Amino acid sequence: MGRLVTGAQNPTVLYVSGGNTQVISYSQQKYRIFGETIDIAVGNCLDRFARVLKLSNDPSPGYNIEQMAKKGKKLAELPYTVKGMDVSFSGLLSYIEEKAPQWLKNGDFTPEDLCFSLQETVFAMLVEITERAMAHCNSNEVLIVGGVGCNEHLQKMMGQMAEERGAKLFATDERFCIDNGAMIAYAGLLMYKNGYTTPLKDTGCTQRYRTDEVHVTWRN
Repeated sequence: MGRLVTGAQNPTVLYVSGGNTQVISYSQQKYRIFGETIDIAVGNCLDRFARVLKLSNDPSPGYNIEQMAKKGKKLAELPYTVKGMDVSFSGLLSYIEEKAPQWLKNGDFTPEDLCFSLQETVFAMLVEITERAMAHCNSNEVLIVGGVGCNEHLQKMMGQMAEERGAKLFATDERFCIDNGAMIAYAGLLMYKNGYTTPLKDTGCTQRYRTDEVHVTWRN
């Protein structure tokens, strides 16, 4: 859906949502995973910190963090964990969950500062591993998909990296980033047109089905 909407041809893809954090690229009928989270997803990290600040779920915790971060001015130093092509968010989350109450009580940081700091840190980690994958693939396109992908600050940071590499950023808005029926229907149509069908009696749901397990018959 991201390629259809944006017109990207063969991008390195940053897939970021509440349940997934992966850097992937297509090759030989598989989406190859170059890097991923080794614990929790970035969207999960943001959502759980929103609970610490007692932010509303309307319209979403991540959106409310994004809006508060725009008013933040002071950067708190947080754990930055990149391991090769992979990232880790659980230690960072535990650290800020432990420190935030005291920081807020002492007036060291405002809630807006903490949202700003969290975004800057986790997004910098994501940009780093995406750039590394782009270099490995000799890619001049990067596409951001998934619920966290509609964060405009993430798009801005990724866009700056892409510009410095002479590459181009592709991103969509919440209509196609957040879970939607259109992306499921379009994937189903592509599969059907390429002879990939499953009898209803054999149809099920595998929660831990990985991106690189899919045989992509609809691409060369």
